[in-house]
Amino acid sequence: MNKPVVVSEETLTEPVVVSDVAPVAAKSVAKAAAGPAYIVLAGISFSHFLNDTMQSLIASVYPILKDTYALDFAQIGMITLAFQFTASLLQPVVGYYTDKKAQPYSLAIGMTSTFFGLLLLSAAHQYLVILVAAALVGLGSAVFHPESARIARLASGGRYGFAQSVFQLGGSFGTSMGPVLAALIVVPFGQGSIAWFSSIAFLAIVILWRIGRWYEPQIKAKKTAVAQAHPDAPSPRRVAVALAVLVALLFSKQLYVSSLSSYYIFYLIDRFGMSTQAAQIYLFIFLAANAVGAFFGGPLGDRFGRKIVIWISIVGALPFTRALPYAGLAGSAVLSVIIGLIISSTTSSIIVFAQELVPHRFGMISGVFFGVAFGIGGLGAAVLGKLADYTSIEFVYQVCAYLPAIGLLAVFLPKLPQHAR
Repeated sequence: MNKPVVVSEETLTEPVVVSDVAPVAAKSVAKAAAGPAYIVLAGISFSHFLNDTMQSLIASVYPILKDTYALDFAQIGMITLAFQFTASLLQPVVGYYTDKKAQPYSLAIGMTSTFFGLLLLSAAHQYLVILVAAALVGLGSAVFHPESARIARLASGGRYGFAQSVFQLGGSFGTSMGPVLAALIVVPFGQGSIAWFSSIAFLAIVILWRIGRWYEPQIKAKKTAVAQAHPDAPSPRRVAVALAVLVALLFSKQLYVSSLSSYYIFYLIDRFGMSTQAAQIYLFIFLAANAVGAFFGGPLGDRFGRKIVIWISIVGALPFTRALPYAGLAGSAVLSVIIGLIISSTTSSIIVFAQELVPHRFGMISGVFFGVAFGIGGLGAAVLGKLADYTSIEFVYQVCAYLPAIGLLAVFLPKLPQHAR
């Protein structure tokens, strides 16, 4: 009567073998009743805020680096590529490894790479050293994102879209804070002031170490068993096609956001004659709108279905991205807010959709989508920089205006089982 049976718990990354179903069922009910672990979600979201604040400093100091070292737009794009490419290569590897053997303190250890990257960037006086510093910050991002996304899911209490949105909210607000801090600190005090932000990295290390202590008891020795597929789950071929579509959708979204975060300041300076500090405030407005949109996308996906949110958030931004290159200064500010609200709401739904397509591989999938898709966005930013050198920044934004049209590929996404909307 007590023969082992295979069960699957949402709070574990792989199925486990247990000796009785009843205790597991009781445990699942208790966890559902408990709901999300809000303290852990707040901690991982705040860590995401600190992590992405430091990352966004790189793009925010581009005007300083461009003027100081006489860089062209292609070289600016290469800095973005150095940062994004490091994260792109390593995030899926980190996620795959931690799927098999979770590392509760890897987040704190990885953050030390960002710590040293910022110190190096503050003292860099050669272009190659700047690239190395950007790559070190990217390495910290590669270690941070896959495992922190898993922790957010562990702490979700079954509200996966909500948990992913809370996690994304911290990162989005962190990204938006970079330009403001650059305008208030780096522009007045120079490149050396970037070293001050290493204190943020140290704070993140402390928080992530504490989260690691919460995470460690969640990791139990378990025997691997074959996962039982849901009878209504899509076929492996449909899953492969869907993952390719989701990567394309996230690429289109990320490349457009990357084009704004990397070159929007230059666009405003060239077209409207704004000062660097004033242009950074406009960039902050756009990135803040991104943060708000990222928060609401996940709960809306939980409520109405992730496929619907993906459709609306990407394709819905197309009319506004098409209008942006022809708008005046005030119109550009308004349109950037609308675009940010709409286009950023898709991130949580895309990532959770992908996680549900490949259950028990949350780390690897998170690494692929945080890494590969974002890294491709970095490569695209380098290409756009080269295009801007040959044409103009305004022409680049006319081209990027069509990127949300890639969202039409969402028609190829399968219908998920009712429990995984």
